[in-house]
Amino acid sequence: MTPMRLLLIGLTLWGLVMIVPDLLRVAQPLGSLGFFANNDGLIYDGTGPFPDEASSPAWRAGIRAGDHLDLERMRCTLGELAKCGNSLAVLGGLEYVLPGRAVTIDVAATPVRPARQVTLVAEQPPSNFLVRAVNVLCQIAGILVVLAAAWLVWTTGAMSWGFFLYVNWFNPGQVYAFYAILEQWPLLLLAQDVAAAMAQAAGYAGLLLFVLRVPNNKTEARWRSVERALPIVALVLALALLASYGSAFGYPTETVTRTAILAGFVVDFGPLAILAVRRRTQTPEDYQRVRWVIWGCLIGLPSFLIAELASTTTIFETRWGDFTPAEDIIGLLYLVNGILCLFVFEALRRPRVVSVSIPLRRVTILGLTLSLPVLLLHHEVERIQESLHVPGWAWLVIGAGAIFLITRLHEGAVHLADRFFNRALDAAELELGAAILKAQEAAEIDRLLAKEPFQRLNLTSAASFRREGSVFVRGEAPRVGTAPRLARSTPTRRC
Repeated sequence: MTPMRLLLIGLTLWGLVMIVPDLLRVAQPLGSLGFFANNDGLIYDGTGPFPDEASSPAWRAGIRAGDHLDLERMRCTLGELAKCGNSLAVLGGLEYVLPGRAVTIDVAATPVRPARQVTLVAEQPPSNFLVRAVNVLCQIAGILVVLAAAWLVWTTGAMSWGFFLYVNWFNPGQVYAFYAILEQWPLLLLAQDVAAAMAQAAGYAGLLLFVLRVPNNKTEARWRSVERALPIVALVLALALLASYGSAFGYPTETVTRTAILAGFVVDFGPLAILAVRRRTQTPEDYQRVRWVIWGCLIGLPSFLIAELASTTTIFETRWGDFTPAEDIIGLLYLVNGILCLFVFEALRRPRVVSVSIPLRRVTILGLTLSLPVLLLHHEVERIQESLHVPGWAWLVIGAGAIFLITRLHEGAVHLADRFFNRALDAAELELGAAILKAQEAAEIDRLLAKEPFQRLNLTSAASFRREGSVFVRGEAPRVGTAPRLARSTPTRRC
């Protein structure tokens, strides 16, 4: 086995190890200290994921929104690993810890309160059915897209490496449980944070490399200078992301964190601009494949970055109110990112693809099918859960039933949408069938079978073939379109 394949296996396992543990949150929710703080040490939420103040361990300990953590006193040092673990448990965007985890924090003095040290014990916040259902979908999607990206590298070679590096970090799977487990070993968590910064930077650069080479693993001369600059882009992003962890070492880094994440938006506009220019030089077959990648980027990248901003920064906390999405909405945004992975997977594994409008229509229906129940019920689901009084494991059964109903609803909605949008094609099929029945000779049938689909479907080229024994022989009518010269016959293949 080659070193590159060994590296692929190692990175794939790392990607899966990060997201698989979060499936445990379905049956065993993680704990919370009852407050959220940003990387400047500002406590912006004194209740955290708990529904009321009395349920929050932080609130009961006297911690209020507007208090500040004393970053200098809590700064991480290798000589005091316990203090390092406390810092890493509450900074860096982490929101959950293992239930029963005791964390000691230093709260800075305020005009009405002196500086103090508080020890909090994590408790399990209530978890509703919708959050668990969205979590299951995110984790399943994350596992599938990581495996799919690895399969592309294994089968298609170097071109897919850039996409794999992106997907291995930027996938729908969530990593709360993985980080909560690592908090028990601060050195391992620090190493993971360093690796995460490098993985994110490599992911951004990998996405740029991928769009420069898709779909045929070739970089045109006009883009080679951009390709040579990618290591510098990755280095700058890695340094910025590493700097965002400076809060654990006593430095306020909320601005750096926001800048690093917003830089991801800037980097993500690059692939869209590159693809928009490159699609004009593609062959008709590759043009459709590039369109799949473009639409995947348009849908998936902004969704993921908005979810990242909502879950790791306070950018949605404004003077006009708190516009931070609920946890289930953030989960859906992560899930939408899977569309990018799906579209790229299809564009790479198939040399020819259908018009991207067809999957876009179906994905839109799926998004509505999933999001409408969440938007309508996420304020009422706690009340429903309290009235049912079912054990935690029963929600797995309920979730499986809900997923089955959603898939059936999606299937029916897709069927109705196809019937509505394909009315012109259905009418053309009836007309073609009637014309074939009126044809007087085989050459006329060959002409109809090639010319009519070519015109109605806006195909690149078309020709009709008839089976004669073990081969298909091209019909007597001339081919239409601009494709390369077609063979007169081709052997039959078992599908």
